Amino acid sequence: MKRTLLVFALLLLTITGFACTNLIVTRGASTDGSVMVTYAADSHIRYGTLVHYPAAKYKTGTMLPIYQWGRERYLGTIPQADETYNVIGNMNEHQLIIGESTWGGLEELRDPDAILDYGSLMYITLQRTRTAREAIALYTSLADQYGYASSGESLSIADKNEAWILEIIARKPEVVNGVNTRKGAVWVAIRIPDGHISAHANCARITTFPLDDPDNCLYSPDVISHARELGLFNGKDEDFSFADTYCPLDFGAMRGCEARVWSFFYKHGAEDMSKYIDHASGHNPENRLPLSVKAKHKLSVTMVADMMRDHFEDTPFDMRNDIGAGGNTLPYRWRPMSFEIDGEEYINERAIATQQTGFWFVGQARNWLPDEIGGIFWFAVDDAGTSPLTPVYSSSTGISEHYALGNGSMIEYSPTSMFWLTNRIAQFAYLRYDEIGAEVVAAVRAHEHEMVEKIASADAQALLLHKKSPRRVVKYLTSFSINEANALFEKWNKFDKYLLVKYIDGNTKRQDESGAFITNGHSATIPSAPIQKGYNERFKRAIVNEIGEKIRVVK
Repeated sequence: MKRTLLVFALLLLTITGFACTNLIVTRGASTDGSVMVTYAADSHIRYGTLVHYPAAKYKTGTMLPIYQWGRERYLGTIPQADETYNVIGNMNEHQLIIGESTWGGLEELRDPDAILDYGSLMYITLQRTRTAREAIALYTSLADQYGYASSGESLSIADKNEAWILEIIARKPEVVNGVNTRKGAVWVAIRIPDGHISAHANCARITTFPLDDPDNCLYSPDVISHARELGLFNGKDEDFSFADTYCPLDFGAMRGCEARVWSFFYKHGAEDMSKYIDHASGHNPENRLPLSVKAKHKLSVTMVADMMRDHFEDTPFDMRNDIGAGGNTLPYRWRPMSFEIDGEEYINERAIATQQTGFWFVGQARNWLPDEIGGIFWFAVDDAGTSPLTPVYSSSTGISEHYALGNGSMIEYSPTSMFWLTNRIAQFAYLRYDEIGAEVVAAVRAHEHEMVEKIASADAQALLLHKKSPRRVVKYLTSFSINEANALFEKWNKFDKYLLVKYIDGNTKRQDESGAFITNGHSATIPSAPIQKGYNERFKRAIVNEIGEKIRVVK
């Protein structure tokens, strides 16, 4: 019981703190044969920026200082590699993509003296490896060598040919004479079958796994024996479940985490997911979701982006369809996640799209193109529901200043920061989501469809240049990526002002077919009487039920 409550507390901390969602689409499940991985870095304290690690060469003996990702706490140093690759966000020049979600796990499986946390490991791995299998090997070996300074994690690791989920948690420390003699981590990695889609969202997903199939499954030698040693498992090896052992499920994990995976499978999986509704609802831990499902149709990059905007629309958890959505159908719930009324505890829905996202992406790896052209890192900052993706080729040697580290922070507003601009629009959209939010989402989708067409043209031009000089290709694609990001900032700046003018004070100005505001017929600066939509029927009825007699009109 104590263990279950501990895990529940850790999961609630994860949900309200660093709670992230990853979607995975294999080559056979995508419209163009690309591998896609998404990631939303959800945190109430994370500032959204696009990091860039240029390719570099280092002298032997150079040391790399390690700071805990997201907190900047100094952890120690490790030797720097002789050579590193170019990294744009969470994707490198060889089209390797890495994302993550934290699930916490058992508190005793923490190493307070470890040097490498999961975030540092992600970016070090991106700088030093070319393929998913290389990345798994390096990530886990570095954790063993220097200690794993994080709690339980699930990682999406994909390249241009295949996609994997790696799940990892620190070994329980054993200190002898002041030294931890059992540092490192236990882990298991599963390759997602081609034609399948998968996801993870702050919950370990790998249960039982094959013990003799290295083409599709890799694991630490002591992943089972360590669990036996700690008294967590005593069955047959083939019955060992990583997730059930190191991250057992409870109501919060299923409803707040697994439900997000369920929604992706429900909308895009070939399998009937209605049979798992009791699991997604938080009531049946035995009825676990599969690790992956075959896609019922092929997914495009815009379809995947739209899934990252999911608020459980058209499912039993649809966040628009209860009084919590307020008078303007808002598919968001403000934190904390849970609340108590008359001694009973309740929980808000936690969808894929959430207000506290720092940044999110769709990484797209395309194996039919040279690496200089094939990798596209579709990137956005703030809530996926209201923010537009900009395409950045992963070979780019520079990024737009509007997305750069140092341009503003969570406690410092910057008028040239895309993070603050998208937040301005999102905060306004939350006020009247049925009107303002709908217009924002429509604009986001129109922009992304336009970018898909521009990418096709850029690809064609880049292929022509590649025949002459790969270096010229990189220069061209860097300029393309920066110019498009800058253009998006200017477009969104105008959009921000337009929304304020149109929707000020709870009104909606009337527009003609061209989009121009309709005037009163006498002055070019005075609008006609505005539309006043008010609140939806459910909310009005709730008001009447609460204070109807006080506000009823007496005839």
